[in-house]
Amino acid sequence: MRERKMDLDNRATHGLHTVKEEDVEGDIENDAKGILNSDNGAHSTEPLLVKRRNTTSQIAIVGANISPIESLDYEIAENELFKQDRRSRKKVQIFQYILLKWTFALLIGLFTGLVGFFNNIAVENISGFKLLLTNKLMRKQQYYEAFAAFAGCNMVLAAAAAALCSFIAPAAAGSGIPEVKAYLNGIDGHSVLAPGTLFVKILGSILGVSAGFVVGKEGPMVHTGACIASLLGQGGSRKYHLTWTWLRYFKNDLQRRDLITCGAAAGVAAAFRAPVGGVLFALEEAASWWRSALLWRAFFTTAVVAIVLRAFMEFCGTGKCGIFGKGGLVMYDVSSEKVQYSGPDVLAVILLGIIGGIFGSLYNYLVDKVLRTYSIINEKGAAFKISLVIAIALLTSCCSYGLPWFGRCIPCPTHITVSCPNTDESGNYKSFQCPPGYYNDIASLFLSTNDDAIRNLFSASTKKEFRISTLFLFFSAVYCLGIVTYGIAIPSGLFIPVILAGACYGRLVGRLFRSISNLDTGLFALLGAASFLGGTMRMTVSLCVILLELTNDLLLLPLVMLVLLISKTVADNFNKGVYDQIVKLKGLPYMEAHAEPHMRHLVARDVVSGPLVTFLGIEKVGNILHSLRTTGHNGFPVIDEPPFSDAPELCGLVLRSHLLVLLKGKNFSRERIPAGQEILRRFAVFDFAKAGSGKGVKLEDLDIEEEEMEMYVDLHPISNASPHTVVETMSLAKAAILFRKIGLRHMCVVPLSQGRPPIVGILTRHDFMPEHILGLYPHIKPHK
Repeated sequence: MRERKMDLDNRATHGLHTVKEEDVEGDIENDAKGILNSDNGAHSTEPLLVKRRNTTSQIAIVGANISPIESLDYEIAENELFKQDRRSRKKVQIFQYILLKWTFALLIGLFTGLVGFFNNIAVENISGFKLLLTNKLMRKQQYYEAFAAFAGCNMVLAAAAAALCSFIAPAAAGSGIPEVKAYLNGIDGHSVLAPGTLFVKILGSILGVSAGFVVGKEGPMVHTGACIASLLGQGGSRKYHLTWTWLRYFKNDLQRRDLITCGAAAGVAAAFRAPVGGVLFALEEAASWWRSALLWRAFFTTAVVAIVLRAFMEFCGTGKCGIFGKGGLVMYDVSSEKVQYSGPDVLAVILLGIIGGIFGSLYNYLVDKVLRTYSIINEKGAAFKISLVIAIALLTSCCSYGLPWFGRCIPCPTHITVSCPNTDESGNYKSFQCPPGYYNDIASLFLSTNDDAIRNLFSASTKKEFRISTLFLFFSAVYCLGIVTYGIAIPSGLFIPVILAGACYGRLVGRLFRSISNLDTGLFALLGAASFLGGTMRMTVSLCVILLELTNDLLLLPLVMLVLLISKTVADNFNKGVYDQIVKLKGLPYMEAHAEPHMRHLVARDVVSGPLVTFLGIEKVGNILHSLRTTGHNGFPVIDEPPFSDAPELCGLVLRSHLLVLLKGKNFSRERIPAGQEILRRFAVFDFAKAGSGKGVKLEDLDIEEEEMEMYVDLHPISNASPHTVVETMSLAKAAILFRKIGLRHMCVVPLSQGRPPIVGILTRHDFMPEHILGLYPHIKPHK
């Protein structure tokens, strides 16, 4: 440790050294002393560092810097290898790249559409078989056997979904939208987009929805589309001998980010049959960076999804899809209802918006509490995860089968075109225990798939189909079941539970306002769903378009816009959107589009952390290897000193992954001289590209001999010669906005005046996190 301290002190002229957790090897005190001595009193923040050390004795483990989550390299390293590759690129290669981009967009849309169709086919047939079996036993008055079959099927399906998530891909549990949102913000979550996650997401979503849980397959479809895009954009795989030359253009995080954005849009388009809504969802909720070229590709991808779904809808219209009918792909068509509204109708809609905002914020609050509780249970192991899922499945089965017994038999209405009671697994009129000519309205909602229940609530010209007590009971059950179900170890979406609960209380309000409002109760159900969606998810434009594409009625546009704006405004006064809360709960260092108020009182140099390990332009191999072993940093400033420059100057930033490739290539020299064109001849730019699903070069893969430790290696050809820098006195709020808008992983902080070390420190996303800042400055209030 003494040798390391001396080495750091000798590097004092390279920049300010502060403490960072990954670099501490058991002697924080010695390193801190070396840090305080490293500036020789010249740096203006030295008294501040002394003050921090006195008030927080464990700087190294304070704040967000302890997070093991890595960031993504959206910035292209403009080093000499990259520039040479750009200069040598021919027109045919540029054409290949453009062609491949659009081909990938086509394939993402095609595969996501196929998966969406497969999910609907599977859910409709599995759920249909289960419901038909239950109805068959009910007609024979074998009520206990019917419950045993119903609950047994649900628990078996639920246990299978939980086992997949517990043993194969834990990252597949939940919606997946928060994880995709975090990835597109620059956070590289572990196994979020892995092939195993994709497999479990598809199969687990089918099993979970078929098990009768109050969950949807729409949220998981967004994650599925992102996984498909990630696999296609891996840039090939040496492990599986997929090393086609064209694929190398996508071996970077920037291209994968664009493809995954298209995949998220395709997932929404496949889930809701809403291509335009999918693009707007990616723009409003998922993506952190957007540009017009990406808009075109996303729109093309969702258009392909719509074509694929339309083709299979026609195919299923011939009756070749088993029990599968209109329930999965043709969503909720209410265009046949005429929409005319007056002042009292608008007042009712405003009330819906207020109710939706209150219920939505309460829903988010309760989901947050449940997730925190479930996380404690899930940490105890797979057995506890599966047991919790089975318990919730049993609870849901008891509610779905038991609550209809509290309903009464209602005579079938006259002048209807459908059979009453229904004899198949779907429809508005379920007989349950009722005699011929009667139906049970509670069973019509509970003993149906979620899509069928929403369709029943949205149905027009059926004002008295569901009694007020039925709507209240169903809303209470769905609201509570949706809260306790989200967070268990199965793939589960939030869209459908929210739409179900919102449609129910919307129809309930429509019944209560029937004397003063002329709007159909089915339209009230749609507006209620919109208000609840706005209150929970806090989206406006994308939700508005998705709902209009779902229902095929543009006449509702003004009312849907109004109710979404009101519900979002009301809910924002209580808490954040549900996906933002989940991102925070998972501890993901998400960069918001706006800076926090407390950042305005700080400047960039106030939060730089370290130790800042720098390399010389031509560095000793042993020093590089020592730094890689003793730190977890992924970026290192490269400094040129005399005689290679007139004064110490920052000449670039080199990445850990690039250093590992360079050291493995062993292009060393015994003298400290520039390598010249030798590195450019021995390496290609794609040798330093990011590895796909296979493993890249690791520190353990290096075989450096003792003699080579004293040799030198030139870092200039692989250093990013134009790293993004900010002056140390820049407002931290301004630096945070710049960091997010450009999509950086490292931001170099340089001194304001000359005659000082050429770099003060490096800012990463963890340095902008409130936990880190408030750990350094506990006296600062996080909010005004």
